[in-house]
Amino acid sequence: MELRQLEYFQMASRLKNITRAAERLRVSQPNITVAIKKLESELGIQLFDRSQKQLSLTPEGAVFLERVEVALRNIQDAVLEVNDYKQLQKGTIKIGIPPMMGAYLFPKIFSSFQRRYSHLDVYLHEEGSVAIREQLERDELDFGIIIIPESSPNLQLLPMTRSQIVCCVPEDSELAERKAVTLQDIEGRNLIMLKEGSFLRQTMLQKMKAAGVSPNIVLESNQVVTIMGLVASGVGDAFLLDMIAREAHGIRTLPLAAPVYVDVGLAWKRDRYISRAAQSFIDFARDTLSHKGNTPIL
Repeated sequence: MELRQLEYFQMASRLKNITRAAERLRVSQPNITVAIKKLESELGIQLFDRSQKQLSLTPEGAVFLERVEVALRNIQDAVLEVNDYKQLQKGTIKIGIPPMMGAYLFPKIFSSFQRRYSHLDVYLHEEGSVAIREQLERDELDFGIIIIPESSPNLQLLPMTRSQIVCCVPEDSELAERKAVTLQDIEGRNLIMLKEGSFLRQTMLQKMKAAGVSPNIVLESNQVVTIMGLVASGVGDAFLLDMIAREAHGIRTLPLAAPVYVDVGLAWKRDRYISRAAQSFIDFARDTLSHKGNTPIL
């Protein structure tokens, strides 16, 4: 049994598709197919039910995957720990950031971090908060700066600030002079939404559904500057965080009549080995928070 076979099996199980697993791992499809068949032969069991269009695990395959996930995670942690001892002055940190926050957080946090820890390499991955949480769960990222969900049993969280979801409308909109808007005020109006994978999008669509409001989505984008420009041009309204939209030119930000607040913070996987590079980022974030007192760092 080879490590590569286990990695191929894990990825095929996650994606439920051999072709997509091959693309993600950058190997040929036959390589994965052969590796999994060899694995099944060695174990004497069938890991996948291949009778359906989409791959699905057999009961035996599901039990085996559970053990494989733990084994591969332990191996990854062991490699990280050994590298820590081997390269005390070097390291890499992979951080996921929602597009709505990326342009605003980088100059305020990452630039000062990199000045202090210039020997560390920081790689940023732009995704929505929901997608980042999934990548943290799969051990594909070290950290995510995300909108913190209500319950995250598998994540360790460091709250950084609280923000309010606001409705952004053009300055000349008939809603612009109101002190607040209801979801019913938005019904029938053109909406510009963040794309799938955004916690904010998910939250607002759920609230509109609960209120019996049908959203009229005319455009989707993960580029916040583009969204604000479209709002200012009168293309539609948008829901964004107040800390990002409050100083935007050409738009008015209106709180919702039933306010919606979200906490933004740093998240990382529980029960994982934390490399020295990663720990330095946690310490930096905590130190920055303590020096700012009650003032949010974002």
